[in-house]
Amino acid sequence: MSATRPISVAHRPGYHRLRLGRATLLIERRSVAVGLAAVGVLLVLGTVGLLIGDYPLRLDQALRALVGVGGDPLAQFFVRGQRAPRVLAAMLVGAALAVSGAIFQSLSDNPLGSPDVIGFTTGSATGALVAIIVIGAGPAETAVGALAGGAVTAAVVYLLAWRHGLTGGRLVLVGIGVAAVLQGVNNLLVVRASLTAAQTAGQWLAGSFNATTWPRVLLVGVALALLLPAAALLARPLGALVLGDDLAAALGVRVERVRTLLVLVGVTLVAVATAAAGPINFIALAAPQIARRLTRTSGIGLGTSALVGAVLVLASDLLAQRLLAPTQLAVGVVTGVLGGGYLIWLLGSQWRKGAR
Repeated sequence: MSATRPISVAHRPGYHRLRLGRATLLIERRSVAVGLAAVGVLLVLGTVGLLIGDYPLRLDQALRALVGVGGDPLAQFFVRGQRAPRVLAAMLVGAALAVSGAIFQSLSDNPLGSPDVIGFTTGSATGALVAIIVIGAGPAETAVGALAGGAVTAAVVYLLAWRHGLTGGRLVLVGIGVAAVLQGVNNLLVVRASLTAAQTAGQWLAGSFNATTWPRVLLVGVALALLLPAAALLARPLGALVLGDDLAAALGVRVERVRTLLVLVGVTLVAVATAAAGPINFIALAAPQIARRLTRTSGIGLGTSALVGAVLVLASDLLAQRLLAPTQLAVGVVTGVLGGGYLIWLLGSQWRKGAR
């Protein structure tokens, strides 16, 4: 009887084996297809974002204005000064939130373990509100406050959830409790603020790209350029952590060091996104799960999650702009409505799975 050779991942249907010198890269065909489709959708949505508005443009007008040619100063003002930074900011913020959500959902091994559920987004909002209301800070200081608030919240949640190790259920429960406390603090800050500061804080808390500028786009772009490669390098040890701390350690992963680095990357991503556009809820929760369902894989999928998050935020922002035009809604209102429905479905799905 002939021996049966185990089928490795490289020989499974659906994978393509790409040799790069001595290294071998495994590419999952369905993930590539989903990623390319998401890029196509982003191109379509981005083009629509450049064309629509109070000053509608044709495609050729928008393209000429984008590259700075043509004799229509209004077209250049709207395209280069308002619409292009808004479109890019929506894509970058969506990608940052989605990657952060994928990291924390994998770390907690729980679909509810996203930064907006376990308090990190709320903590970033608390830091920004302290900067706006207590200090009277401008946009730059508000961004610093959001980063500091997210970092402090992550440290508190991590320390409270740690007990001879970190489990996903404990992280989610502690994070929900911390988020509830911080939400109360945020409400108290807004109520006790002056009318002008409260209005500024209220507009910021809604989550919006209405006042997006190129410096904000640059902030998120630089953060992603630094943090996405770091997240990609940590993806393999993160996949080992999902199997359990003992097995990950047996595979050579420095468990606590890798977990700490992942928390730092995830918190910084969500804090930068919050600093740029305010708290935009449910994208970090929904995007990684949608990406996994589209690719039909249980892997981490940081790249596909980033693209799906960019699509969700950009599509939501276009809806926010045109749903009640000429009145513009905050994008956080749209993602809140859509994400609330998704959360109800997710909880029902988890409950039915547990019942079986």
